[in-house]
Amino acid sequence: MRVLFALVVLAAAWFPTARSRAASPPNLILIIADDLGYGDVSYQGAPDLKTPRIDQLASEGIRFNNMRANCTVCSPTRAAIMTGRYADRSGVPGVIRTNPENNWGYLSPTLSTLADRLQSAGYHTGAVGKWHLGLEAPNVPTERGFDFFHGFLGDMMDDYYTHLRGGINFMRLGTKVIEPEGHATDLFTDWAIEFVKQRSTEPQQPFFLYLAYNAPHFPIQPPNDWLKRTQQANPGMDLKRAQNVALVEHLDHNVGRFLDQLDELGLRENTVVAFTSDNGGSLPHAQRNLPWRDGKQSHYDGGLRVPFIIRTPVEKLAGTESDYVGLNFDLHATFVELAGANADSDTDAVSLTSILRGESMGTEPRELYFVRREGNNRYVGGAYHAVIRGKWKLLRNDPYSPLELYDLEADPYETNDVIRTTPRIANELKGSLRRHIQLGGQVPWQAPPQ
Repeated sequence: MRVLFALVVLAAAWFPTARSRAASPPNLILIIADDLGYGDVSYQGAPDLKTPRIDQLASEGIRFNNMRANCTVCSPTRAAIMTGRYADRSGVPGVIRTNPENNWGYLSPTLSTLADRLQSAGYHTGAVGKWHLGLEAPNVPTERGFDFFHGFLGDMMDDYYTHLRGGINFMRLGTKVIEPEGHATDLFTDWAIEFVKQRSTEPQQPFFLYLAYNAPHFPIQPPNDWLKRTQQANPGMDLKRAQNVALVEHLDHNVGRFLDQLDELGLRENTVVAFTSDNGGSLPHAQRNLPWRDGKQSHYDGGLRVPFIIRTPVEKLAGTESDYVGLNFDLHATFVELAGANADSDTDAVSLTSILRGESMGTEPRELYFVRREGNNRYVGGAYHAVIRGKWKLLRNDPYSPLELYDLEADPYETNDVIRTTPRIANELKGSLRRHIQLGGQVPWQAPPQ
């Protein structure tokens, strides 16, 4: 009890009253990796790769052990983080793609984004890296609350050096088409460093930086010198795995480069840094989500569990852990509260600031909802869903297979489907799922006709 009290007192020194916080709110940085699996960072036990800089961030901050992504794929999670609402309530139940015939989301223009809310609270807002929430007005970053954008509008790059997608250049500085040279991970880090350097010259205005890497999303394309280094250190490693290890370690190096720059600029003492991933790793591309079952695209926990770290300036919280069960769009609510900004009264996200003060979040179990809509012949434009309440998880992994039910306390690796033997719980969760789907159905996920 004395330890908890000490943490609360220390944290309170940095989390002052709302009135004083409005006068000197912290800078806020969200670093999000792309398809970084739960088991592909060494602080969570990866046996064949090293991520010393992400590990260091975890040791300097709070490590969250039970956080999940909002979706099993990219766009829906990003939309949820931006809006603080479940993916289908954001208008993005599926992946936003360059081909309109295979596009399954449209970020609702009626919703405020995290950048909008922070901008209204006096923040300078910047986005660097992957956007993936729209290719044209009104859904480009500079029309959704960001003062500054330097990055890639599209979903994925066909090549980390040419930066093209289907032969089209989606690299932008603001709205201007650019043709930068270099590996995308290096470029995004360089641009993020340029952003914080510029903001450090104007310390009177807090900033929010959304740094979204493409790595380690396929194509698994590390720089050649990083791949050679990995192969020399692991001579018997399968090539696909070696490529992924090298790409992740290169990402880790760049995260470290950026964090070092924060320190050199003297920004660390008033900056909160969060790090996470948009979904689990892709098993066909030799990524790992151990110990959880399956991977990207799946509602089993290998597709949902993600690394999740928040570093605050409260040194006594460094190296602590939280077992709170939440979703990565909780960063939306957390950042809004830290900034003293106006919260969305209809948000689905939950602020984690109690944990950042060394306090408990309470014991009431929270219901978590997941949705993904997809095309091709397996999904045919249909959606599939999951819901978690307490220890129970109801799910399916395509629109047509039967629902499955798991007791996550007795069976955390989801090997024993108990839906036939636990009908009461199954029916309760089915009722919740119906209500979530009805709410999501109120928000269009296609652009209106021109």
